[in-house]
Amino acid sequence: MSTPLHLALAVDTPSTAADIDALERTVTAAERAGVAFVTIADSPGAPRVEAGVLASFLARRTTRIGLAPTLHVSTTEPFHLATQLASLDHATLGRAAWVVGATRDAAALATVGRGPLGPEELRRETADVIDVARRLWDSWEDDAVIRDVATGRFLDRDRVHHVDFEGAGFSVAGPLITPRPPQGQVVVVGSDTLGVTGRLDIALVGGEDVEEIRRRAARARQHGARLAFADLAGPADLARLAGVVDGVRLRIDDLDAGLPPVELAPIGPTLRETLGLPRPANRYAIARTA
Repeated sequence: MSTPLHLALAVDTPSTAADIDALERTVTAAERAGVAFVTIADSPGAPRVEAGVLASFLARRTTRIGLAPTLHVSTTEPFHLATQLASLDHATLGRAAWVVGATRDAAALATVGRGPLGPEELRRETADVIDVARRLWDSWEDDAVIRDVATGRFLDRDRVHHVDFEGAGFSVAGPLITPRPPQGQVVVVGSDTLGVTGRLDIALVGGEDVEEIRRRAARARQHGARLAFADLAGPADLARLAGVVDGVRLRIDDLDAGLPPVELAPIGPTLRETLGLPRPANRYAIARTA
């Protein structure tokens, strides 16, 4: 028996109403086919609907598939990024993920008044944004909302925390303006070339052949990524990758032609459950009770 794979589908950001309708049809078809999650590309500054907004649009038009918009750390304010993703997780009842974008495009950076970023500056900012997002998702403990009618208290303020994060280029006090996401932490996805592999739940690895993919997947796991997905430009013999990687992200223009033959892992009620990732304990609850 072959080892089941998780399958992700990469789609572009549409630019017209007709393209948005086509995107909805593609994502719902992917859901019926058993795809674990769909990643939505984003081009800051382009005349298109932003990927996070599209994910929100798809949240109530789907029921099982995970939704992973690309949000760029270099053009998105960190607090707003964390809030948008937490809100998506609430809207999908636990199916949100985040593809970490780190654009260095000068035109995109100019839209937020930034100049060029060096490679190390961008790597450090990427790490800082992931770190503060994870802290903000924990800033409300799971039982912070108490809705105590007798005392008129909606939440227990002792279970809502300032994160007081100081990064190299920004600071965030917190807490988040939404309760903790249903998954505890939104699933974080990113390329193994970002330089932050240990901060990722899923590392996307490329390669010219199976052996290169195997080496990069093993290295990503050694560096701390929980899962490794092969990132492929088109249809491939997925059976050869079973047991090599945990999943595959594909770009398929025509789902009507069917998915490549492979045994897919079952879909769970949340994306973390689908992927076999545990729901993380809240760091502030642990510190408070230690």
